[in-house]
Amino acid sequence: MTEERITETTTPSGETHTTHTVITDRESGGGGKWVLLLLVLAIAIVGVFFLTQMSGSEVAKDNAVANAANEVGDAASQVGDAAQNAGEAVQDAVQQ
Repeated sequence: MTEERITETTTPSGETHTTHTVITDRESGGGGKWVLLLLVLAIAIVGVFFLTQMSGSEVAKDNAVANAANEVGDAASQVGDAAQNAGEAVQDAVQQ
């Protein structure tokens, strides 16, 4: 809301002075905007932090699965070698 005030003052010598004043009511909102901006920035920083942490845990999980698969592959290779050795031992025993 805007209000305009005009004040006329007459001095004892008869001179007239006019004062023109305009009053505007509006919310400044400057402080609130800064607080809101800082809050959004803080939330963004926390979000980025959690995303990087979750990404790191996904990488660790993927590495653990890959290591387990390698160990299973090594164990299967050892079983294959043992079976081959057993087959050779049986064949040697039959030949004698």
